Amino acid sequence: MRSTQRLASAITATALTVAGLALTMGSARAATCSASHLPLPDPICQPGAYNPDVTQSTIESTICVPGWTKTVRPPVSYTNPLKVKQIGEYGYSDTDTADYEEDHLVPLELGGAPRDPKNLWPEPRYGDQPAASKDSVENKLKTAVCDGTVQLDAARSAIATDWTTALSKVGIG
Repeated sequence: MRSTQRLASAITATALTVAGLALTMGSARAATCSASHLPLPDPICQPGAYNPDVTQSTIESTICVPGWTKTVRPPVSYTNPLKVKQIGEYGYSDTDTADYEEDHLVPLELGGAPRDPKNLWPEPRYGDQPAASKDSVENKLKTAVCDGTVQLDAARSAIATDWTTALSKVGIG
């Protein structure tokens, strides 16, 4: 089983290298982003970014339309190479891409910028605050924005600052 995983990693590394991306293994390279902020991204590297098409006045035709995020979600052909690059930038010792979700800090559900690297980061799928916990916060904030109990800018600011406290910051629980 372990040799199969190594082979899959080698194939991925080869494919990404052929695509013009260098795969950095472990701590062979100095990190440019700090993992010390986990479960949050480094705010210098990923401060968040907004989709200019999503405003308080456009939510009824954008984020509040079921399935709208599918129309703006970037393909894995874009996010996977970015994930590899950012895993290296964070200096994560675990370089298995399956252990990370290339996550939007400001989620698409709240009008986060779909392709801006300042809004995408390799969020670990393990630890005290796994990716699924953030997904629940995102869904609750979107519901509150779409039902009018929270303003879009307040929800975006709260989640970009600290998703672990975003619900309490906007007064929902």
